[in-house]
Amino acid sequence: MTNSPNRTAQMWLDFDVLPTEAIDLSPAVFEQALNWSAQIPDEERQWQTYLNGLALGGFEEWLSSRATDLTLNRKECSLTQPSLANAIDAISNLKVGEFKLCLIAMGSLTDEEVTLPRAVVDLPEFVPHFYVVVEVQEEQETAKIQGFLSYEQLVNQCQRADLEAEEDWTYQLPLSWFDNNPDRLLLNLRCLEPTAIRLPESVSHRSMQLAHKRSELEALLPELQSPDRQLWQILTWEQGALVLTNPELLNWVYQVQQGADPTKGFGAVRKHLADTLQMLTQPAVNAGRWLLGELDELAQELSWVLLPSFAPASAMRSPVEEFQAIVTQLRQTEVEIPLEARGAYRDLRLAGMPLRLYAVTWPLLSGSMPEWTLLLVLGATPGTHLPLGLQLRVSDPTGILVEQVLDNQQRDSYFFTRVVGSWDEMFIVTVSLPSGIEQTLPPFSFNPQEQ
Repeated sequence: MTNSPNRTAQMWLDFDVLPTEAIDLSPAVFEQALNWSAQIPDEERQWQTYLNGLALGGFEEWLSSRATDLTLNRKECSLTQPSLANAIDAISNLKVGEFKLCLIAMGSLTDEEVTLPRAVVDLPEFVPHFYVVVEVQEEQETAKIQGFLSYEQLVNQCQRADLEAEEDWTYQLPLSWFDNNPDRLLLNLRCLEPTAIRLPESVSHRSMQLAHKRSELEALLPELQSPDRQLWQILTWEQGALVLTNPELLNWVYQVQQGADPTKGFGAVRKHLADTLQMLTQPAVNAGRWLLGELDELAQELSWVLLPSFAPASAMRSPVEEFQAIVTQLRQTEVEIPLEARGAYRDLRLAGMPLRLYAVTWPLLSGSMPEWTLLLVLGATPGTHLPLGLQLRVSDPTGILVEQVLDNQQRDSYFFTRVVGSWDEMFIVTVSLPSGIEQTLPPFSFNPQEQ
């Protein structure tokens, strides 16, 4: 059955309103809710996450008992993603069939108002077809489906009431806006076409906005180190929207609020933020094209030089032969480099010092998920030495993977390191001096099929 948006209102059938039955919550629901809440750093948000977990368990039980023909999918919902649950106090991206739902868990409805996070209203990535209010009575171990509201109805009601968001990025909605007969929700989930409720279109220029706000975010986000600080207390809504819609930045906030690794210090967290923003806002060199004997356009612009296939080294010390000698040394130290590996090199200048960076890549297909490896070798150009205190740093979206510093014993040596990731992962490399002067290269990605 297909319905146009202007027929949505016709779907509410004239049911007699029946008393909403309480849903008994099983011990497994409580256990799962506790597990979800334990992943949240701040105690206040832990409680809300706990209620959210009970609400989801109650809704799932209600749906399975009332509509066996409807399938609930919580695989991508916010509760299963701690970094998202840490930032949005509602259960977003829950699916029933092709419908997206947002559950709002409430411990008490005595104030007759519903608090809705702004993210699930104003950001297309989290906007659902239906908002569902679930009252949770934790002591009675029960939940109730108290009401629902379609996105289309919400927009219309907000326009009529000229409703604006609160300072803490929430909307306060009257409970009377919600239909208190959950049977009508089931009817719509069964009979209505998802396209009948028009959702906002996705924003296509988030990356451009992020690049524009990059320096602001790099300065402000470290203020979220304390787990009781929230995004709205530090950022404008425009800045916050970029963080909320970017999994890598949300993950950075989540990690830093869990506490920086004491062995690395908070300085490493700041460095990783800078690396993450660079990965998100800069084009990447596609190292996967090297396997086909090609340099992409960006690599050519940055003066990367493709190395030929590996062969025995000669006595000459051109960049090609020099790297062949390096490869021979690496293989003697049990660093395995397959013959199908391909690499490139690029000359750098750091505070006037000439350096040469070699990068080699090859696919790893032995596991269940295809991976790729990036081998980096940093050395001085012929006739020069590596400066003491030189540092090589490699990061991916999860954190700083490598941070090596040259000491007296290594001064005439090469730096080398190897990292491994899935085909959709990127790595970013930074070379720096003790003085703080550094150079961060554009990220490395791996997609041999991409032109």
